[in-house]
Amino acid sequence: MVYDVAVIGCGVIGAATAYELSHFKLNVLVLEAENDVADGTTKANSAIIHAGYDPEPNTEMARLNVEGSKLAKDICKKLDVPYKQCGSLVLAFSDDEIPRLKKLYDNGVANGVPDIRVITGDEARKMEPYLSKEVVAALYALSAAIVNPWDYALAMAETAVVNGVEIKLRSKVTAIKKQGDLFEIHTTSGVYTAKLVVNAAGVHAGEIHEMVAAPSFEMHPTSGQYYLMDRSEGGLAGSVIFQCPTKEGKGVLVAPTVHGNLIVGPDAVPCGEDDVKTTADGLDYVARMGKKSVPSVDLRASIRNFAGVRANTNKDDFIIEVVDGVHGFVDAAGIKSPGLSAAPAIAKKICSLLLAEGIEMPFKDNYKGTRKMKRFKQLSDSEKQALIRENPAYGRVICRCETITEGEILDAIRSPITPCSVDGIKRRCNAGMGRCQGGFCGPRVLDILARELGVSPLDILQDKDGTFILTGQTKKAGEGTADV
Repeated sequence: MVYDVAVIGCGVIGAATAYELSHFKLNVLVLEAENDVADGTTKANSAIIHAGYDPEPNTEMARLNVEGSKLAKDICKKLDVPYKQCGSLVLAFSDDEIPRLKKLYDNGVANGVPDIRVITGDEARKMEPYLSKEVVAALYALSAAIVNPWDYALAMAETAVVNGVEIKLRSKVTAIKKQGDLFEIHTTSGVYTAKLVVNAAGVHAGEIHEMVAAPSFEMHPTSGQYYLMDRSEGGLAGSVIFQCPTKEGKGVLVAPTVHGNLIVGPDAVPCGEDDVKTTADGLDYVARMGKKSVPSVDLRASIRNFAGVRANTNKDDFIIEVVDGVHGFVDAAGIKSPGLSAAPAIAKKICSLLLAEGIEMPFKDNYKGTRKMKRFKQLSDSEKQALIRENPAYGRVICRCETITEGEILDAIRSPITPCSVDGIKRRCNAGMGRCQGGFCGPRVLDILARELGVSPLDILQDKDGTFILTGQTKKAGEGTADV
């Protein structure tokens, strides 16, 4: 089969591209190296939908951030993704930092950010009572929001699948050959042919680019480490709290999550492409800087530390373009922050580039554009009782910390993109995301997953291939294509 478009990578950019392409009468293929979607940078970031005052005016980052933030709100509503418009504050701790706030304000005005203003430290503390007394001023942006980032990507990918897009997991791209007007894409699951290709491979985008052309950018992966705090700390911040940014990035933030936790981080350290280790020095730095903004945050209430890798390059802007001299091949590279915020706008730009490359894109009839999730703990008592009468599995609580039922876990397993790991279940329904981090529910989730997939419990993974829970083996799981 010859596909109209092949998308390489299914993090939030690949998922958003698949989602946008699924609106059209096209044969679309998504190739993902891992055993699940949203299993890289998309699952390990600050979960912020940025207002859009950071990027320099007249850049792709500026335009796509503001546009993408507006689109994200609508997509999350349609696809039932946890989203909260909570606003953001950028703090100045001295008069010397106030000009930097004003520069961000000017950026925001130029970029079209709504409801943005510079306020005094006292005004900021009225909004956020736990802020440091050292704060002298702040930039406030009402439109900033928080989101569940992996559910956001997963929802777009699932909607794409429901509307006919094929996703092939465990399909790492090893070579790309141009055969006339077509691309022959060699992967660990087979060889696929497509008329057009989108490179959305995140930190591996440079490798994919160099399969078809000479290098035109350098990848500079950067690690960021975080604390995820227990809900007992969740009331310390109602908005996203930044410090004045530096050349290394937006700095350490303190922010609420859509699940009621608090997140603190990240630092910024050059690293390898898949280096997600945490370090004592890095976490100590994050803790000190977090306390600078919110002194009363209790890092002893941390329930998990983690790190994510940003797909930085030697370019200051996103790289979204047709590769010079390679008709039909689009790079979406260097999608660092605010990539999550910009994702749906990036997808629209990619589609415009594909259209300019000569493909016809007629809209589909009867597009299925909504998704509704069952979240047991959010239901009223009468709704819970009705659901349990309909299916008793919703009456069996598996994850006590998050009140996640067996019914919700079964829904996750039977979703359009079947998970194969305990963490895959966590990303879909939040089982194991709470205070004990799966200490209680993990074995029960494993048993349910093995039973429903018809495999031995010995074959169930924690997350990526090779992470066998019961045997501790490190060999890769069996090769093969996971078609959905």
